[in-house]
Amino acid sequence: MGSQSFGQALPDQVECISSLFDGHLHLLLEVREIYRDRVAAEREYAAKLQALTKRATEKRAKLVAAFVVGDEPTKPATEATLAQNTFNAAFNEIISSMSGVAQDHVNLADALTTQVVDVLKAVERKNEELKKKETNFFQRLLTERDRLYADRLKAKQKYDDECTEVESIHQKQVRANDDRHADRAARQVEQQRADMLNSKNVYLISTAIANRVKTKFYNDDLPALEDQFQILLGRLTKRFCQILGHAQAIEIGHLEVVKGRLANVEKALGEVDPAKDQDIFIEHNLRPFAIPADWMFEPCAVHYDTDAISVEPAPKVFLQNKLNRARMKLKELTPVLEAKRRDQDQLLALFTAYDVDHSLGNSDDISENYLDTNHQVMAYTTSDLVLNTEITVISEAIGGDEGDQHPHSFKSSSFSIPTQCGYCKSSIWGLAKQGKTCRTCGLSVHTKCELKVPADCQHPSMHSHKSTGSTVSKIAPQTASVAPTPSAFAQSVAQDSEAYEETYQSGRVLFDFAPTSEFELAVSEGATVHVIEPDDGSGWVKVSDGRNTGLVPASYIDYSETVVGPTASGEGSGEYVRAIYTYAAQGSDEIGLSEGELLELTTGPEGGKNYGDGWWEGVNSAGNKGIFPSNYVQMA
Repeated sequence: MGSQSFGQALPDQVECISSLFDGHLHLLLEVREIYRDRVAAEREYAAKLQALTKRATEKRAKLVAAFVVGDEPTKPATEATLAQNTFNAAFNEIISSMSGVAQDHVNLADALTTQVVDVLKAVERKNEELKKKETNFFQRLLTERDRLYADRLKAKQKYDDECTEVESIHQKQVRANDDRHADRAARQVEQQRADMLNSKNVYLISTAIANRVKTKFYNDDLPALEDQFQILLGRLTKRFCQILGHAQAIEIGHLEVVKGRLANVEKALGEVDPAKDQDIFIEHNLRPFAIPADWMFEPCAVHYDTDAISVEPAPKVFLQNKLNRARMKLKELTPVLEAKRRDQDQLLALFTAYDVDHSLGNSDDISENYLDTNHQVMAYTTSDLVLNTEITVISEAIGGDEGDQHPHSFKSSSFSIPTQCGYCKSSIWGLAKQGKTCRTCGLSVHTKCELKVPADCQHPSMHSHKSTGSTVSKIAPQTASVAPTPSAFAQSVAQDSEAYEETYQSGRVLFDFAPTSEFELAVSEGATVHVIEPDDGSGWVKVSDGRNTGLVPASYIDYSETVVGPTASGEGSGEYVRAIYTYAAQGSDEIGLSEGELLELTTGPEGGKNYGDGWWEGVNSAGNKGIFPSNYVQMA
């Protein structure tokens, strides 16, 4: 790199720098086409020279005897006799020289093709890919930044709408004529006011996040990305000069007569200084720049308010839940980020060592890994910034009052019959992810009410499975073997089996993703995955591919449809069990077993052996899916 840095001297000019990169690549293409045409000219000249040599050889064969021994010699001349003629020998040398020069031009054309034209093409293709990767990553940075900006605007609109609704309901309260309607109006005002304060808090938090992300984007991400472009430009220029220098060396060896001119070109190539060229570019592209000012809280036009986060009882519960969730996510993220930073330091040290001492290895071999690691660290640090901002803002607001420390373990649910929300007491009804249910205590709430519920999950002393019409404890016969202990990640569930079934949003993978930690999942472009946990602002989602679960970047997933249940695709796990006892189904979610019957276990995070509490889920030969006691079967 030169004395000046793109990231420091040219803030927020990625597109301008990208155009400079395109100019370098276009120059490389132009030079490659020159050498390609030069190769064609050399081959054409060699072919003409070879044809000329052939005609000269044929003519010499007819004339040699005449000019050596005459047309009518008295003594026949042998080849040895003809060869002894010095003029003939000179003529032979001329023809041999012409033939050799023709082959030399063929060799020159071959050398320029393999050592210059093809190498330039490979360098051009590789740097186009690197430039495209950097440009795509820049677009992803913009998309992520703009998404957080948009979240702030949506939060602002939501807050304004809630404020308007508060004032509207307040007017209705004023017009209420009797005590019965007055009490109802008062409750509505209080509930709507709590919703408005929650919206306000979300708006303030999203404003803080947007400001922090904006600062990181302009102070860290953009300068780092521009510096990466600068490194790539410098390496491209040096590599370009190396190839051209080699081409000149080939021509010097072939054409001694033009050695002086070629030496001048070689000298000029040796004097190429990428840093100096880049400094000139910088000098002619300086523009005034200042980071945009921070956003501030904007009160609603119809409702007076301040920029203080509300810590009234209901909003405080909401904040406490968001704080707990952010801390859990940060706990998962921190070791991943630390590992990535260690990888970044190691790759940088290796990259620098290779660049200084080429005998250690080819630095090009690790340059892409280094760039990919830089991209991942940027993405992780943005997630870290978002979570830490949320934790800091909420902690400062609520102080040490973090509420109960027994959070619910909610999972997305759909409801085929009306179910009362445990928070707002209204009905939850719908098949499209209308609510959530706690895996531990069975509490069902609207999705919008999840963060409003205090973290006071009551752990039941005994978990039993409920089925519609009767409550039956699933107990194996005395002759059955002891039920195996459930997997560590499976949670017992006590809830109405017909009330809901778990839903997962389906998504298509847009890019290949290779995991770099134990928390991530490898996915391939075009694959379909099920989203277990959506993006909560960290930039990552937890997905399942039917076999394993893990984190992938949220921007890598294109959401297309909702898949109901763990085996909605019709694909089983490939594992089979055989019934060793007969079992009569005791609920609509169960399937009966006949001794000797073969069943295929389902897949998914809560399918098959993962169902929990001594129960497995499978599909019988008739295609019916349900659960059954795990100690009634054995692996087939």
